[in-house]
Amino acid sequence: MEERVLISLLLDFYGPLLTDKQRLSLQLHHENDMSLGEIADELGVSRQAVHDNLQRARHILNDYESKLHLVAQYEMREQVIQELKNTLPVEVLSQVKVQQLLTQMEG
Repeated sequence: MEERVLISLLLDFYGPLLTDKQRLSLQLHHENDMSLGEIADELGVSRQAVHDNLQRARHILNDYESKLHLVAQYEMREQVIQELKNTLPVEVLSQVKVQQLLTQMEG
């Protein structure tokens, strides 16, 4: 998986567990595609502080994922849902109850 996508998923699942500055730095860098210098100007800190903050935040997110596996479970659910959609006949997929269950599984 591309790092940018992985960081976005990790932020979705574990972002609230980071400090505001860590979360904002990651969002600005990975989702808004801002450089370290741009983030430093935005936050009023040095480029080195932004770099260190990003490294620390990535480490924390990866540590949470290694223990809780929420992103991995999400990806497995998505694969199962896609496999069901590809395998089940159209007449089954068009049933309201099946659509409700698939929607519920997708979150």
